Amino acid sequence: MAASPAANPFSSLFQSHAAAAPAAASPTLALPTNPAASPIVDQAKRLMLGDGELLRHMADAAGGFAVSLALAALILVGTVWAADWSSRLVARAIGRAHRHRPADTTLMSFVASLVRYIVIVVGMIAVLGQLGVKTTSVIAVLGAASLAIGLALQGALSNVAAGVMLLILRPYRVGDAVEVAGGKTGTVRGLDLFTTRLSSGDSLNVYVPNSKVFGDVIVNMTSPVARRETLDFVIDYEDDVDRALQILLACAAADPAVKDKPAPWARMTALGERGVTVSLRAWFATDDYDTGRYDLLKTVREALEAEGFTFPYPQQVAVETRKFEPPHSRRARPAAPKPTPAKAVAKLAPKPAAESRSRAKG
Repeated sequence: MAASPAANPFSSLFQSHAAAAPAAASPTLALPTNPAASPIVDQAKRLMLGDGELLRHMADAAGGFAVSLALAALILVGTVWAADWSSRLVARAIGRAHRHRPADTTLMSFVASLVRYIVIVVGMIAVLGQLGVKTTSVIAVLGAASLAIGLALQGALSNVAAGVMLLILRPYRVGDAVEVAGGKTGTVRGLDLFTTRLSSGDSLNVYVPNSKVFGDVIVNMTSPVARRETLDFVIDYEDDVDRALQILLACAAADPAVKDKPAPWARMTALGERGVTVSLRAWFATDDYDTGRYDLLKTVREALEAEGFTFPYPQQVAVETRKFEPPHSRRARPAAPKPTPAKAVAKLAPKPAAESRSRAKG
């Protein structure tokens, strides 16, 4: 049987306190919110007021992001290591494929560079995915912006295309001495996706973009078996030309750097203002070209001087000029008056004493 309100006078007070308790406690637990404020501002206010639930959510999010960041760093380090390892592996594989002939270092460097960049791109996509970036959306954006990216990377992509064409056509290989890009001379040390690396004669590393190399004249100075050099000598008109030609051929035949085939060639090639020009054409091996031509030049000069030949050199003649006067103007010119001697002038002058007497008589 239920008790009436009059039988238990404290029941009404207890019920009223129990009903008022949540109302009294609610202002201490509930946080003031502004529906018009943004969620970020609302959460910032809750954080400042010490909302425990929000702090727990932020701690969990920070912990998850720290784990993702650590994994992304590990993936990045592994990507760099995998890129280097895969490039070396590809280079060794190409070297083993050319076991019965010398390895193609140009192909090795190009393919190794290509594999390295591919591994780096794949690793960067994995890093972005680990950080929470949707790779599918990134790829979609890149595909939509392919035209703009192609225009922005026009120079880089042209270098890649030129590098592929250089690899296919093979105008030079690593180790060849070449002249490219309108005068850049050196030995090829490497060919990758974007540049060709040369080593100049003074040990400088010269990096030439592949597009400039492929778009200009390429001179390969290593591919021919032998190179020809022409040496010109000017002798006096009174010297014996036939004897000079014999000396040229004898010097070429005695030089071990000069090849027998094709045979050396010597002829009189010009009649100049200073003398007669005799020329010697000799062939040298590619490796001996630089030193051989200078040694032969010195040998020929010493032999010609020993035989009494002279080498005319430019001379300067000083010429004095004066105003031209025709002969008839010289005859019509009046004779200059002769100067009067000092003694004659003294005799013609009146004496001072006689002049004074004449004045007194007057």
